[in-house]
Amino acid sequence: MSEIQPSPFPDHTVDTAPAAARRSMEATAKRLGYLPAPVARLATSPHLLDGFLRLSAMFESTTLDPLSRETVILTIATRNGCEVCVAMHTAKLTSLGADAALIEELRGQQPLSDERLEAVRQFTLEVLATTGDVGDGPMKSFLDRGYTAQNALEVVMGIGVYTMSTLANRMTGAPLDDRLAPFAWGGPAA
Repeated sequence: MSEIQPSPFPDHTVDTAPAAARRSMEATAKRLGYLPAPVARLATSPHLLDGFLRLSAMFESTTLDPLSRETVILTIATRNGCEVCVAMHTAKLTSLGADAALIEELRGQQPLSDERLEAVRQFTLEVLATTGDVGDGPMKSFLDRGYTAQNALEVVMGIGVYTMSTLANRMTGAPLDDRLAPFAWGGPAA
């Protein structure tokens, strides 16, 4: 019988975290009203935590509209199987007043009824599938839905930021916080 090893990714508090992570943790707790479990675990690497928080804030300030940004994020989160990320961004979409059908389509990795958001979802998947070499057809389809060349590069930014987040959250085994339980996800569509 093998012995269960403790996780190398503890649930840090502001007091137990590496000193370099404390400011980011405090700012997150102040902004959200609590310290999310993923942040507590990512604090094991102050550089990763700070980098993710800064880059995600930068992504939030891009010219992509909020629903398009969340479409990119949930496309990455569902593709990478990050249950905590799906729950967090389901909560975010809900707070933005997104249509319940849109949320379910994103969570189910299904084509979106909203043609413009489907264009950003397809473009995100195409960037991933081609490692950025999307070609003229997919680029034209994306631009024809009212997106810009700047938006195309912002999609790349979102892919980078949320690939980092999803992989780190899966590696650390970040649990779902109680307040996100209503937004739990059952995993990738079969």
